[in-house]
Amino acid sequence: MPPILALEGVHYAYRGGVAALRGLDLEVPAGCRIAVLGANGAGKTTALLHLNGSLRPSGGAVRIDGAPARYDRAGLRVWRTTVGLVLQDPDDQLFAGTVFEDVSFGPMNLGLGEEEVRRRVEEALAEMDMGALAGRPIHMLSHGQRRRAALSGVLAMRPRALVLDEPTAGLDAAGARSLLASLDRLVAGGRSVVYSTHDADLAYAWSDRVVIIEDGATIAAGGSEEVLADETRLARAGLGMPIALRIGLHARAMGMLAPATPLPRTTEAVGAVLEAIVSEAAVEGASPLAPQVPAG
Repeated sequence: MPPILALEGVHYAYRGGVAALRGLDLEVPAGCRIAVLGANGAGKTTALLHLNGSLRPSGGAVRIDGAPARYDRAGLRVWRTTVGLVLQDPDDQLFAGTVFEDVSFGPMNLGLGEEEVRRRVEEALAEMDMGALAGRPIHMLSHGQRRRAALSGVLAMRPRALVLDEPTAGLDAAGARSLLASLDRLVAGGRSVVYSTHDADLAYAWSDRVVIIEDGATIAAGGSEEVLADETRLARAGLGMPIALRIGLHARAMGMLAPATPLPRTTEAVGAVLEAIVSEAAVEGASPLAPQVPAG
């Protein structure tokens, strides 16, 4: 089965000939969480804008379900029902008086009947835990609530893939965890989530796959553990290895984690692993930090 979306050798330059993408490759399979990782200015946002048809490449190909993407009226309708983009600043997307009115805008433009529009809006708001705020004026929402309102507007179009630009930017820790939990439910329901970030720790903790972009080109793509364990490649892109991955690899190298044991992905998981190691050592009467002296 072909991926939902694919960028194949995509090139793009802004006015003045400023090259932003230089042969970039990116695939979005179904039901997958994908981090597009890179330093500021690497081309992450430009890549996302190609995934929803906002920008058209000057070279290479964009495919939807394996077929070349179209940019005529019928083609753009396919874009809107296949992929939804949420910008980093939700205020760039929200414009109506209330949450309900804003979320209903997209479905209404599809020519749907009033009952179907209402059904979609209520469903989208429920998915983002925003149902109780349907009648609230946009200007009375917190930053996190505005982000959820923008996401609801996209979900009301029932896309198969969500494309998010720096989704946790500006959120506190609790708000970020809550948003990621909501996105997890969407992925469990079969949707794909593609998001840009320069946070390697977030990419490792939450992604199935990682794509690293440097100077507008893909320099690595694959499973998050595989890609983010390559410190040389990360340094080339101006990134550092995730803390949880670094600790997990050291623990495995020291024999404190069995080779088949999954590596911890979050600092909480690291803490649990260390507690287990200390507990096991206490039962055996040895210190897990004591130097190992060869027999004989």
